[in-house]
Amino acid sequence: MVRLKCIALLLVVTAVNAAGDLNEWTQLERGLELAYFTPQGDPDAVINILRINPIYFDLKLFNASAGNKISLTPKQWAQAEGLVAVINASMFQQDFMTSVSFMRSRDHVNNSYVSKDKTILAFDPSSVGVPKVKIIDRECEDFDSLKKSYNTLVQSIRMISCKRENVWRSQSEKWSVSAIGVDKKGRVLFIQTESAFDTHELINVLLLLPLNIQRAMYVEGGPQAQLYINSGGRSLEFVGQVSSFLQQGSKLAWPIPNVIGIARK
Repeated sequence: MVRLKCIALLLVVTAVNAAGDLNEWTQLERGLELAYFTPQGDPDAVINILRINPIYFDLKLFNASAGNKISLTPKQWAQAEGLVAVINASMFQQDFMTSVSFMRSRDHVNNSYVSKDKTILAFDPSSVGVPKVKIIDRECEDFDSLKKSYNTLVQSIRMISCKRENVWRSQSEKWSVSAIGVDKKGRVLFIQTESAFDTHELINVLLLLPLNIQRAMYVEGGPQAQLYINSGGRSLEFVGQVSSFLQQGSKLAWPIPNVIGIARK
């Protein structure tokens, strides 16, 4: 596994909220906060993070394969299902319907195949006494046992391990990323970058931010990496890209088949 590089400790990171203030979260409503983070020296490399308290919001999985057979943009999913925010659930196969790895809710199985990927996002508990939302790390936890406690399970690629280690190899390619994390207090982090990042270095930045992030999993990259928020009188649509040379204004939201949304309790 790749450990956090010493050089990453030299990064200084600032947070800019929706009002433009530094080092502050904007509360959109009770249990929901938004911040924009950017590494110093690169003001265009913005990381959008929505922090969700599961006491006030339920996570829900939606699949085009479960009903309408039509992929929607995150904004369209939110409008159709009455959701406060929507992010990618995972990467999908060439049929534009099936997740690349295991994915099921209490009412529908999108993909029954458990791949080699190490992380599974678990929510909608079926047992008492378990976290409302958990990222299971198969390297240090027994997935076969834990999966019995949750109705909804979404498998994807591990970014931050149970030891808070960066397990993504550095690579020359850069692209936008959407990811889901959990912090030390059990809050859920919807993470999206409109800017293109080396994913390894993005993880280093996330570990240095004042997030207390404990685990994280990758859910999409490139122009399909998206986040939509409708709260606090704001409708915000964040769309990814492949290269930093693409113009922000030219990007259009992509229809995606599998999403995770949040609904008020």
